[in-house]
Amino acid sequence: MTQSHPIIRADAIVLGAGIVGVSTALHLQMRGRDVILIDRRGVGEETSFGNAGLIERSSVIPYGFPRDIKTVLRYAMNRSADVRSDWRFLPNILPWLWQFWRESAPALLERAAADMLPLIERSVLEHEFLMTQAGLLGQLRRTGWIEVFRDHRSFNQAVEGAAALEPYGLSVDILDGAALRQREPHLSDILIGGVHWRDSATVPDPGALVKGYAGLFVHRGGRVLNGDAHTLQQDGTRWKVQSRKGLVVAPDVVVALGPWSDTVLRPLGYRVPLAVKRGYHVHLRPTAGAVLNHPIVDVDGGFLLAPMTVGIRLTTGVEFAARDAAPSPLQLDGTEPLAREIFPLEDRVDPEPWMGARPCLPDMRPVIGTASKHTGLWCAFGHNHHGLTLGPVTGRLMAEMMSGEETFTDPRPYSIDRFRS
Repeated sequence: MTQSHPIIRADAIVLGAGIVGVSTALHLQMRGRDVILIDRRGVGEETSFGNAGLIERSSVIPYGFPRDIKTVLRYAMNRSADVRSDWRFLPNILPWLWQFWRESAPALLERAAADMLPLIERSVLEHEFLMTQAGLLGQLRRTGWIEVFRDHRSFNQAVEGAAALEPYGLSVDILDGAALRQREPHLSDILIGGVHWRDSATVPDPGALVKGYAGLFVHRGGRVLNGDAHTLQQDGTRWKVQSRKGLVVAPDVVVALGPWSDTVLRPLGYRVPLAVKRGYHVHLRPTAGAVLNHPIVDVDGGFLLAPMTVGIRLTTGVEFAARDAAPSPLQLDGTEPLAREIFPLEDRVDPEPWMGARPCLPDMRPVIGTASKHTGLWCAFGHNHHGLTLGPVTGRLMAEMMSGEETFTDPRPYSIDRFRS
C-alpha cells in the first residue's frame, strides 16, 4: 500500500531558483508571504552559476545589434570570437534577430536605455541590501571592471563611447598602457590601454552568492523543493505544481525560469519571443605569483577573464544555437590562447567546460509583472546579459507589485502585454 503525499499550501510559488527567483522569493517573504521556491535542480545551478560575476551598474546602454555591415558580416561568417552561430540553427533564429536589429535602431535603443535605467541604477544597492541581510557583504568587491585593448582604433572608439556616457555621471578612468599596468601589473604589454568602469561591483562566486541568498530565505522559514514547472496548472483561484514532496498549491505563482520560461507560458496562451544566447566558461590556474585584481574584458580578443574563488574564469561571448543542443565550446578553445597572451595562466581547473543560456528578448527589456490572461500568474525573466545584475532589483519590484505597494519605478515597460499581437 503506497502512502500519498499531502497537499502543500503556501501564499506564493516561485518557479526557478536562479538569482531572479531567489530574490523574488526573499522579497515576498520580507512582506509576510509564505513562499515555496521550486526548481528541477538545486539553487543557482543553471544560468546564474556561469556568469562573469559582474553587477553591472555602468551598463546604462543595452547591448544592441550592431549597425555597421562589416561587423554584421564578420559575425555572420563566424569570424569573430565574441559571437558564433550554429548555421543549422540560423533559420530558426533569423526572425528574432531581425526584430532585435529593428529594436536596436538609435531612437528605440535610447528608449530602451531610459526604460532600463531605473533598474540598472539600483542594481548594486539592492545587492548590498540582500548581502547585508544574508551576512555576505564581504563578498562584494567595489572595484569595477576594465575593458582592455590591443588595437589603437578600437581603444579610441571606446574612449569616444565612454565620453558619450558622461550625462549618466558614471565614474570612468581612461588608462594608457602604463596606467593599465599600474592597476594590473601582470597584464602583458601587448595591451595598449583600457577603460576602467568603476561604478560596477563584482562577486568571486556567483553561484555561491545565489545559494547564500537562498540560505537566508530558508533560515527565515522559506521552503525549497524539487519539482517540475511544466506541471503548472490553474485550478479555480489556485495554482498547483507537482513537487517531489507532494502537490504544491498557492493563489500566486511566479514564472522565473530564465531560458525555460516560454516553455511553461506557451501552453497557457502566451507567445513571448524569447531566445537564448549560449555561453561557456572554464577556470584556469594563474601562474604562481600572478594576480588579477579586476575582471578584464579583452575587447579585441572577444573574451573576459575574471578572478574567481577557484581560479581565473575565462568566459566567452555569445553562441546562437538551440538551447538544448550539445555543447560546442569552440569559442573557449579559440580564445584560451589569446587569454594566455595577456595574462600568465596554467592548466584548466575544470574537467569539462560549463555551458549556460542567457534568456534574451529582442527589445532588450525583461518581462516583470502580471500575466494579464490569468489571475495570480506573474512573470520575471528575460534579463539578457544582466540576470545577476538585476536579480535583486527585479525581486523587489515583483514583490511590490504582488503586494499592492507603490512601486519604486513604473513597471509598464516590462509588461508581457507588449508582445500581444
